[in-house]
Amino acid sequence: MTRLNQLIAVRKSVVGQAEQAFTDAYQKIQKTPLLAGITKTYQASEEGGEVLAGERQLVQVRIPEVLSDVSDSLARLFDIHATLDTTNQSARAGIFIDGQRITEDLPVATLLTIEKKLTDLITFVKKLPLLDPAELWTMDEHQDGVWRSEPVRTQRQKKVPRNHVKARATDKHPEQVEVYYEDVIVGHWTTTKFSGAISLIEAKALLAKAVTLQAAVKQAREQANMVEVEDSKPGESLVRYLFG
Repeated sequence: MTRLNQLIAVRKSVVGQAEQAFTDAYQKIQKTPLLAGITKTYQASEEGGEVLAGERQLVQVRIPEVLSDVSDSLARLFDIHATLDTTNQSARAGIFIDGQRITEDLPVATLLTIEKKLTDLITFVKKLPLLDPAELWTMDEHQDGVWRSEPVRTQRQKKVPRNHVKARATDKHPEQVEVYYEDVIVGHWTTTKFSGAISLIEAKALLAKAVTLQAAVKQAREQANMVEVEDSKPGESLVRYLFG
């Protein structure tokens, strides 16, 4: 059986890990180039035409993975605060959304902690990188958490020299030729973009859930003094609601 002093001893470490997880997540979502991927290939129009190297860049940061790291740290943080506060207090209340119980009864201090972290989460969600609305995106079947755009085919042109005879040769004058350049299509580029961001619809849904949960936590906190408390671990159920 874990004693209270043992739990207090590890609390600082868990809190530090949760804060570091948020810091790491903020840093990752600000590095937008790491969210982008692309493949670009070239095909000459004629056999034996010029060979050009393509381009490939893999998505290095995927928002679902970032959210998973944040959710894990939040679950641990909520659990340890719930255990400590339940040991020291008797006032508690459950969190309800649309009449459905989301968690068992929680201490006031835990509700305050959850409320604060949800404020941080709301700020975080508002800064999540979103898919470019100018592109039509579908989930890539070969990369989890990665979207791909529709391939776009563009022409590659090359200036080819042409001769224009200004005057034919005579017995007195040589032929007069003028060189000009003509744009000729020599190949096509096919470009597909990749992204580890999320759609605006997903971001709005997650934000709405966080705001709804925060309001429910506030209501629970107001009634917590009238409810008795037991030791509990709400982290898993909270992050399951938030991140599905």
